[in-house]
Amino acid sequence: MSASAVHSLWTTAATAAEPISKIDSPKIEYGQLSPTLIVVGAAIIGVLVEAFVPRKHRYYAQLFVSVVALTAAFAAVVALAEGGYGTTKARIAAMGAIAVDGPALFLQGTILLASLVGLFTFAERRLDPEVHGNRVDSFAAQAASVPGSDSEQAAVKAGFTTTEVFPLLLFAVAGMLVFPSANDLLTLFIALEVFSLPLYLLCALARRKRLMSQEAAVKYFLLGAFASAFTLFGIALLYGYAGSVSYATIAQVVDGTVQNVNPALADTMGNDALLLVGAAMIVMGLLFKVGAVPFHMWTPDVYQGAPTPVTGFMAAATKVAAFGALLRLLYVVLPGLRWDWRPVMWGVAIVTMLGGAIVAITQTDIKRLLAYSSIAHAGFILAGVIATTPDGVSSVLFYLAAYSFVTIGAFAVVTLVRDAGGEATHLSKWAGLGRRSPLVAAVFAVFLLAFAGIPLTSGFAGKFAVFKAAAEGGAAPLVVVGVISSAIAAFFYIRVIVLMFFSEPKPEGPTVAVPSPLTMTAIAVGVAVTLVLGVAPQYFLDLANQAGVFVR
Repeated sequence: MSASAVHSLWTTAATAAEPISKIDSPKIEYGQLSPTLIVVGAAIIGVLVEAFVPRKHRYYAQLFVSVVALTAAFAAVVALAEGGYGTTKARIAAMGAIAVDGPALFLQGTILLASLVGLFTFAERRLDPEVHGNRVDSFAAQAASVPGSDSEQAAVKAGFTTTEVFPLLLFAVAGMLVFPSANDLLTLFIALEVFSLPLYLLCALARRKRLMSQEAAVKYFLLGAFASAFTLFGIALLYGYAGSVSYATIAQVVDGTVQNVNPALADTMGNDALLLVGAAMIVMGLLFKVGAVPFHMWTPDVYQGAPTPVTGFMAAATKVAAFGALLRLLYVVLPGLRWDWRPVMWGVAIVTMLGGAIVAITQTDIKRLLAYSSIAHAGFILAGVIATTPDGVSSVLFYLAAYSFVTIGAFAVVTLVRDAGGEATHLSKWAGLGRRSPLVAAVFAVFLLAFAGIPLTSGFAGKFAVFKAAAEGGAAPLVVVGVISSAIAAFFYIRVIVLMFFSEPKPEGPTVAVPSPLTMTAIAVGVAVTLVLGVAPQYFLDLANQAGVFVR
């Protein structure tokens, strides 16, 4: 066939069809997206600060920009909630890409507050002794230089600091804000990448134990990329099944309530294999992010190797974002598949609770112990997810809010206990800490009791809410397993408390560094939230109840 014939075919095909409608310009509700936009804007300003501000002023400029941005974004979330966007005015914004509703605003507020507290630990510069007359933080002097090389020593001598951690933190927060509010699968995936990539970098930047830190980052990156690939493949299969990446359309196809079916898709819509495999792959990617067994392998290594401020931030904020996304996926997109995903989630929750609690007993490093503890907590939160009732959603929201502050506070305390090699994370070093510095040991004991779920701490209120919702949702056997796991977990938390208060301090043991007001604030906020949510949780439970309805 000649070129002219092909050309004439094209032209006749074009004229035969209806005239092509013009592409509509996107309609963006900037006010409703303001929390995310503020954080993204500040992150970009942070990159410009790195480029144009002299090195000695960068730290203060970055800290100022980050604190202002996170505070302003939280104020925007509160304003939206006050304006009724969490309840009566809940809607889908940004042309169907983002949901602005109760769970989204509640989780965004939690992420922003947790990030602000985490930011204070990032900015801490008084824990290590001064090097060549310069104050140093937890991050490598020059991230690009090889550990132990001449260039690294020159950077330390010159007093360089890696202030890029602040814009990286803000980019991660921006991704986390979008993740639980994403309303289509592509937005979900983009948000996943936007918050994962900065975290991979932050994990590699420890000042001490550089090689261990870089190893942690490589493990996290490889396994994270693997999980992202599963998520993306699952998105492709769900798109093949439903012909759309929009949550609402997929839910309608699953329920069989979809109107005007595209004839090209009519054949694949009945193909349940695409739906089941696709949904399983996406859920698997999210379970990786929350650190549920059997997708938890990265957690202990990464928590141990990453700089401790990054570990605290990551442990708190990533869990909040990932559980938010998981809730929205299961409750908005796949409620019609409930009978398929609930038994699987039962199994995952049981092995996660028991696995995290049992393996934690054998740990000798405080950061690894907290990592396995966070795996056990992922199992407890999954019990609330399985409830599939409005109480299930609100109990998970409350638990996430309570858990995130305890976690950041606990890791902030870990940064204080030091010996000549930096942080003393081996449990044997913590022996007798209660006699050497009673206040620090007492604060850490409060956090451990909260993790264990002892009454009058936020951990008890959270566990009680989650288990009550699970029992009412017909998952009573799961609650029994949860209580047994809590008892196992309480053993190793209380073991650490006994070690701190009832054993003799070693003469060459670690010292407790005196932090600046930044870390003191982070720890004080953690203690305050732990006690307030434990003693008077009702207001916050009501808040979570009001915020527990997804917009469909």
